Amino acid sequence: MTSSTLRMLLVLAHPDDETFIFGGTIAKYAEQGVEISLVCATKGEMGRRMGNPPFVNRETMPLLREGELREACRLLGIRELHFLGLRDKLVECEPVDRLAGTVAAHIHRHRPHIVLTFHERIGGHPDHCAIGRATRVACESLRVVYPELRLYYISFGEAMKRPERYGFCREQVTRIDISAYRKAKMLAFRAHRSQTELDRGLWGPDEEVARQFGTTEYFIQAEPPFSPGENDLFSGFR
Repeated sequence: MTSSTLRMLLVLAHPDDETFIFGGTIAKYAEQGVEISLVCATKGEMGRRMGNPPFVNRETMPLLREGELREACRLLGIRELHFLGLRDKLVECEPVDRLAGTVAAHIHRHRPHIVLTFHERIGGHPDHCAIGRATRVACESLRVVYPELRLYYISFGEAMKRPERYGFCREQVTRIDISAYRKAKMLAFRAHRSQTELDRGLWGPDEEVARQFGTTEYFIQAEPPFSPGENDLFSGFR
């Protein structure tokens, strides 16, 4: 990790994970010049939302959601997108060691300073938990090679305002101010059209919609020593 350019790797399960959970943070760091890459396990082909009125079916879903994700990546500033080609809702069936090896190969390729993924216990969806578990295993296997590599778990909404409810301590929570990036997050939401057209609140006047988004996104520091009060994922690298 000798390059002066900061790098972030996102390891997620489905198209829209990047936007719905922490799109403001992505937009913020992309504007700062961070090189952001995304590894997505599936193309979300088993998603239940089909647009409003429905305009997609199970056969056309993978290509459509891939296109939506590529547009969201463009809007947020994600430079590279890689699909692992796994079946939606079956990521948990993939052998952990094999999936971890695949994730490790992407870490070798991108050499990120920061890796963001789901927590394997509170991921909220079996695919989320499975890709999070594999990413943790991959990062642990590379600790000697990349001792400075930092792993963070993404967090839903404002859950980490009270981290002790989920078994975490306040010292390991990182808070990112996205006040200036709520519109960017909103536009990326809209890019995932098949998933968001049923949410009428997303399609009103831009400024009104953007104000509905929270101003803070929360992340969990995966390993001690923790940095209490941290408000920059790249603290220590700058």
